[in-house]
Amino acid sequence: MDRAGLVGADGATHAGSFDLAYLCTLPNFVVMAPSDEAELVNMIQTMVEHDSGPIAVRYPRGEGRGVALPEHPQAIEIGKGRVVREGKTVAILSLGTRLAEAEKAADQLDAMGLSTTIIDLRFAKPLDEALIRKALATHEVAVTVEEASIGGLGAHVLTLASDQGLTDAGLKIRTMRLPDRFQEHDKPDKQYDEAGLNAPQIVDTVLKALRVNSAGVEGARA
Repeated sequence: MDRAGLVGADGATHAGSFDLAYLCTLPNFVVMAPSDEAELVNMIQTMVEHDSGPIAVRYPRGEGRGVALPEHPQAIEIGKGRVVREGKTVAILSLGTRLAEAEKAADQLDAMGLSTTIIDLRFAKPLDEALIRKALATHEVAVTVEEASIGGLGAHVLTLASDQGLTDAGLKIRTMRLPDRFQEHDKPDKQYDEAGLNAPQIVDTVLKALRVNSAGVEGARA
């Protein structure tokens, strides 16, 4: 599916906001979302080689990040995410092209003394349950970030955490997603800022979850 997330000048009703909420409920469906153009190339190869059920990839309208494309595309193991950065306190679980903003947010959090892990989940379904369990078990706060409506990645991660008792020890989980309304057309960066899915809002979500002020960690934990 093209035009995943917010689409700028295409108009309010052309945003690809709702596909995760319905596709991820369908049994045996594989749903992928690339974080950049190189990942998209490899996901197309994954689709070519996948023959055991329906499979979909969602990607946004607009330009990529400018990364080099693989000369020889490699299929990605179904349901396997990747760790982009290792940390200890905060885990950001990203799906799709919000990864670039997650990296900016991690830089800011690290500068405040909040060591941050970034995970590019790649798959909304099936989830990389082992990777998610490890992240939730080893960090104080976990934030999911997706360019999709409520009912998508965040909902499924929350269900996994609840079913497996991963929040019983006091882990704080927050979900970041598109607002429950149609947004007016604008430049995508401005739309995502309005939606609260850029780096400053990710940082703010983490700080509020940890009850840390923007000046840093000292004396602010609750």
